[in-house]
Amino acid sequence: MANVSNKSATNPYGWIAQSLQTLHRANWYRQVKPIDGKGGAVITIDGKRCLNFASNDYLGLAGDPRLAAAAAAAVTTYGTGSTGSRLLSGQRPIHRQLEQAIAQLKGTEDAIVFSSGYLANLGTLAALIDHRDLVIADGYNHSSLQMGARLSGATVAVYDHNDLNQLQQHLVTKRAQYRRCLLVTDSVFSMDGDLCSLPEILDLADQWDAMVMVDEAHGTGVLGASGGGAVEYLGCRHRPMVQVGTLSKALGSLGGYVTGSADLIDFLRNRTATWIYTTGLSPADAAAARAAIAILTQSPELLIQLTENAHYLRKSLDQLHVQRLPSESPIVCIQVKDAATVLALGQHLQQQGIFASAVRPPTVPTSRLRMTVMATHTQADIDRLITAIRSF
Repeated sequence: MANVSNKSATNPYGWIAQSLQTLHRANWYRQVKPIDGKGGAVITIDGKRCLNFASNDYLGLAGDPRLAAAAAAAVTTYGTGSTGSRLLSGQRPIHRQLEQAIAQLKGTEDAIVFSSGYLANLGTLAALIDHRDLVIADGYNHSSLQMGARLSGATVAVYDHNDLNQLQQHLVTKRAQYRRCLLVTDSVFSMDGDLCSLPEILDLADQWDAMVMVDEAHGTGVLGASGGGAVEYLGCRHRPMVQVGTLSKALGSLGGYVTGSADLIDFLRNRTATWIYTTGLSPADAAAARAAIAILTQSPELLIQLTENAHYLRKSLDQLHVQRLPSESPIVCIQVKDAATVLALGQHLQQQGIFASAVRPPTVPTSRLRMTVMATHTQADIDRLITAIRSF
């Protein structure tokens, strides 16, 4: 009885406050920063207008009235929610129309849409592999890929970021021990802005009888002649693979997708728990994403402007002689020595009317200022950012 009494006298939740104190001391503590009104190249925070270099809205479509009109029309037609899983009462014509538009954009046979990109990654990994299989993953992969690999029950081998020699070594030493093998990578790494070596990864997969899953979250609508993503940009559209991505970045909506062969998508409809057992994407989100794909297809100048803006920012930073991480995308990062310094830099920029992301561990291994350009930024906007960084 004494032991029970002692346990009752303690607070089993007390560790939470202590953990929060540790986060504060390490400058790892995070809190939300509300943005008033719509997003875009210019936003309002605490009543102050700021240039926005912290958004993944690469084409500036999230506030586009055409997406809002499509979403409103879908609500009028189908209501605000899908009301059930897609296999029960949640299927609407707009879902299939969106899936067909994604497949056409990506140059694949079919696609399946999820309620979020995170769910798409978790569910697809768990459907394709299990405890009998091997996952070999880039160390910088997005959290959803890392979590999905662990939850699948497969053996997980991680290679250093973009280290193909280490990837090949994992194949040499481990592949023969497992039924299936899946190579998993981001196409554009979200916290660095660089690209995976996709052609070489696909070559290794062919050599070792492995599947490849590539996350195009920051590639779709950003890279490639048609906005098809890094897969298109790297000349790999003709090669079999599992492509996943999100509708919440360049496409200005919400949701995730998987695209590939018709057999792959049919299999996922029947075996993916995060699709089968959750409510379908809302009609408004589906309609907005479909409208975004239509705009992307009809307005190639958006991609051209985005590419030019990213090049201009990288060139301007190089002229400052700051330590910049390699990037081939609109994600451009300055490496900063520690969390306290990057927080101070972020606060300095905000005082100058510029909003950029101060990213710290444990999200990334080293602190950095993460900047993202949009097609709707002007050269003058980027010049203001550079001037503010120079004055820090």
